Amino acid sequence: LTIGSDIARYPSSPRPACRGYLYKRTQSGLIKGWRKRWFVLTHDCCLCYYRHRRDEGKQRPLLAVRLEGAEVRADASLGKPFVFRCCPQAVSRVFFFCANSRQEMKRWLEAMEKAIRPVTQNHVWEDVTRHNCSLPPLAVKHPERLGLLHKLDTSRDAWVQHYCILKDGCLSFYSGIRATHAQGGIYLQGYTVREQPCGSKKSSIELKPPSDEFKTFYFCAENAAENKRWILALRASVKKWLPLRQALQDFMSQPPEETRM
Repeated sequence: LTIGSDIARYPSSPRPACRGYLYKRTQSGLIKGWRKRWFVLTHDCCLCYYRHRRDEGKQRPLLAVRLEGAEVRADASLGKPFVFRCCPQAVSRVFFFCANSRQEMKRWLEAMEKAIRPVTQNHVWEDVTRHNCSLPPLAVKHPERLGLLHKLDTSRDAWVQHYCILKDGCLSFYSGIRATHAQGGIYLQGYTVREQPCGSKKSSIELKPPSDEFKTFYFCAENAAENKRWILALRASVKKWLPLRQALQDFMSQPPEETRM
């Protein structure tokens, strides 16, 4: 299951986000030493870096590494101040970084230490959504809208048809109506839904996240009128989910009721 956004997966435990220039130690290439790079720690706990700050959002990062389970700590073995190291589980490599000050190093260490610990807090809404995505599309009860949509595959620059189901602020898409489970799902909390031309499509449904760190999705129905129906349903589903989340949080945080004699 591919998740389009984790904005609302853990609403009471936001993931860290940190960005800024750091010096990265390199041992490869013709020039060995420290190179200044623009680093970004995203909300989904991925550390990536670019040559320059202006490259963020415009070019692919030079490297992106997941930090969950990594080892992060200050390091004085190189004889240079404000150096810290990171040993990700995803790659067999040790990264050495150098900040401009002790305060800057502390800021990065705190953000990275939060990122390496996987969040274990569960939410009723997330459990229900995961359960729905594991079901065949016809087994999902009381969907808010369902039908065929074309989803833009940016890697191939092509529109791929999916059978889609909208329920409780989550848009799930299937390979077809007889599929056994969803191919993916997009948590829509925080997304902006609007009609927008895209490529050869004069009318498409744009699902835009509140931050550039998340992906923008494009869907298209058979005609402009059907697109508008989907847009209204998507907006209503997101709007309805917000008070539902607050009600669930209020219910879970209230003290247990005393037994009356």
